[in-house]
Amino acid sequence: MRCVLVGGGVAAAATAAALRRRGYDGEIVLVADEPDAPYERPPLSKDVLAGGDVVPARKPEWYRDNGVGLRLGTRATSIDTTTRTVRLTDGDDLRYDTLVLATGMRARRLAGFDGARIHYLRTAADARALRADLVAAERVVVLGAGFVGCEVAASSVGLGKQVTIFEPEPTPLARVLGVKIGAAVLDIHRARGVEVRTGEYVETCTPSGGRLVLESNLGHRVDADLVVVGVGALPNDDLARHAGIETGNGIHVDEYGRTSAPGVWALGDVAAQLHHGRRVRVEHHDNALRQGQTVAANITGEQKPHTDPHWFWSDHYEHKLQSVGHARDLDDLVLRGSVEEGVFSAFSLTDGRLDGVISLGRPGDVLAVRRALLAPHTVTADELRDESLPLKQLLSR
Repeated sequence: MRCVLVGGGVAAAATAAALRRRGYDGEIVLVADEPDAPYERPPLSKDVLAGGDVVPARKPEWYRDNGVGLRLGTRATSIDTTTRTVRLTDGDDLRYDTLVLATGMRARRLAGFDGARIHYLRTAADARALRADLVAAERVVVLGAGFVGCEVAASSVGLGKQVTIFEPEPTPLARVLGVKIGAAVLDIHRARGVEVRTGEYVETCTPSGGRLVLESNLGHRVDADLVVVGVGALPNDDLARHAGIETGNGIHVDEYGRTSAPGVWALGDVAAQLHHGRRVRVEHHDNALRQGQTVAANITGEQKPHTDPHWFWSDHYEHKLQSVGHARDLDDLVLRGSVEEGVFSAFSLTDGRLDGVISLGRPGDVLAVRRALLAPHTVTADELRDESLPLKQLLSR
């Protein structure tokens, strides 16, 4: 009996650990195209850029002690769901009884934005290369004010760099958090000296005299020592799609993590899962860990749906932005606290029940909502706005 895990992130490592914890005694083989054993990706845009080490998902000896074989620096090139084999770049055909796809994401690339001192950030190798160039750089330009772009900007400021961000939307993170919350993030970065050019994007990047010259859609020219492109990521679902497994903005799985192919499961950033009746693909660390536990439970005989609320965080200097659940309408959030002061929670409310919260500087609110999402509760918008009413008590009624 053999379980093959394809992927080098925390989702694959969490699945392997949960399988062994649950008594799975078959062979486990983890295949990853990177040379590093599975590691944590959130620190890449923060601690690693500041000079820290890559954080492994498990200590190296764990794999040896728990009988998990590592095939690192080896890419899975195809899957045959009939013979239950995975073809590897070294020509080996690896047979499986159970296959878990945790192939993650790849950085979205911009045509014409490649070459020396132009960086994308998705892997440990990307982070190491960017860190090496950051040492000598004075002026950094970031294209895109999503999570990666904002965190790289904050890390660069911490290293004493001058930073400019170009963002075509009205505010940073507008698509995922809404304009109102994005405005608070904008204020945070501008207060630290970052030049944030919203409603503007770079069209060309040309090497000139040892620097990079960028020209925007508005005709502005900016010089940079290095450029970081952070314009989103794409799911690595090609392997599944070419095998005839159902895909569509990720690998389609049911609430248990099963794909359309017998014996094949998918989880983590690449999985488009049925979650409370909606198909969603979640690109966050906590979700990958929890899905690993769920999939392992189901492989070992349970029927356990993945229903956990989605939670994520993002660090911007000393500020921590967190969200749990799913905001249904970013333009209709109930505010508690002050957006202007940068300490607030924004709640999504439907028919007296919370869908989720986006919070800045109020971690207790996130914890209270996370618990409430799993329990019956009724609350009104006026009660949520009223800070004299303790949130924990409101949501425990």
